[in-house]
Amino acid sequence: MAENPPKIKTVITADERLRKLKSEFEAKYGESPMFYACAPGRVNLIGEHIDYCGYSVLPMAIEQNILAAVSVNKTGTIQLANTNPQYKDFTVSCSEEITIDRNNPLWYYYFLCGVKGIQEKFGIACLSGMSCVVEGTIPPSSGLSSSSALVCCAGLVTMEANQKSLSKVELAEICAKCERYIGTEGGGMDQSISFLAEKGTAKLIDFQPLRATDVQLPDKAVFVISNCCVEMNKAASSHFNIRVVECRIATKMLAQARGVDPSGLLKLVQVQTSLNASLEEMLALVDEALHPEPYSREELCTVLKITPEQFSTELLSSNTQHVTHFKLHQRAKHVYGEAARVQQFKKVCDSKPAGCIHQLGELMNQSHASCRDLYECSCPELDQLVDICLKSGAAGSRLTGAGWGGCAVSMVPSEKVEAFLRAVREAYYLPDARRAAMEKQSLFVSKPGGGAAVFLEG
Repeated sequence: MAENPPKIKTVITADERLRKLKSEFEAKYGESPMFYACAPGRVNLIGEHIDYCGYSVLPMAIEQNILAAVSVNKTGTIQLANTNPQYKDFTVSCSEEITIDRNNPLWYYYFLCGVKGIQEKFGIACLSGMSCVVEGTIPPSSGLSSSSALVCCAGLVTMEANQKSLSKVELAEICAKCERYIGTEGGGMDQSISFLAEKGTAKLIDFQPLRATDVQLPDKAVFVISNCCVEMNKAASSHFNIRVVECRIATKMLAQARGVDPSGLLKLVQVQTSLNASLEEMLALVDEALHPEPYSREELCTVLKITPEQFSTELLSSNTQHVTHFKLHQRAKHVYGEAARVQQFKKVCDSKPAGCIHQLGELMNQSHASCRDLYECSCPELDQLVDICLKSGAAGSRLTGAGWGGCAVSMVPSEKVEAFLRAVREAYYLPDARRAAMEKQSLFVSKPGGGAAVFLEG
């Protein structure tokens, strides 16, 4: 159990990437950085779209991360620059209220989410001025949590620049809440693994209270990430938040069906807890209480005994006001089934029976099928890529992250990795010129990486 993870602050020896970032910082601001901060991306091995329903997830941090070089300045402004020229510079006054345009999710608004989260936590009237240069190795809009890593890195930077101190658990909780300023109603998995990760181990992340438990993966299992090269920005579309809303409404409907007062319930886990039921019993209840056909607003208002105005203000988010029909049976069935798969995955990892790689692979395959068919968060390119990965020797393969594009994660027996990489490259990337150009950063082996840190050059 990792209740007290290692300290956030450390000293490291400069590598080539850090030297290059330092040089760019000096060219930009005419001084050396005072400190650096990094926050990793993550790959979720199993447990998709269930963190915001209150259920445990099983991610690991990846070695790719967001890195920031920072100095504290006396200009009364926060100056943000990015080493990628497609991301424009931005400056904001420390004395003005930080505003985030959720209709225009530019890179610096994600950074400002982290800044605003720390400012509000400590009630800082006037933040310290900062000069920052940000650099990232996480492919954007790929389902590897580049946006959450940027929010976490910004929170860490702001805490350090303003000489405040928080535990990793507190930072994870703050960053999970403040990312909602950009309009994404996530559940906290991405921020939790970004802070609580430890090198060499995956983590079971539990919520309320937030805690991380080590999960030792089988020795001969290698995880390979492959990007389908379709980008999906969660904050720029309503797909993600529609699923959050459907789960919220399903929570109310299941509670009502069992005579439980639905007024204080927002997450599917709360219905299970209220009924003291098993996940298998919840799956049976879904089949019994929810019809597979989409629900109209009118039907939901009638059953829940609420007005259309209450429905809009209490159950919908700002970017889901246009939705007229809701698939409750399919979404709830996915969530309870996926929560059970997470428990089974951890159990297999703990006991390591003979053939465990194939047992884990089968759970990953079931997860992808559920995401594709019940949650409808895959896309044709992801389905094609997962199919190719399985034919190329993976024991299991599934979409990872929000979906609708982004990455698949495959569990491959170590002796098959080279042949697997070659086969996937030839079948998915090389036949398409655009994918072939992106292949080097789109297909890679990942080991469990460490968590977010502030560090000085040694």
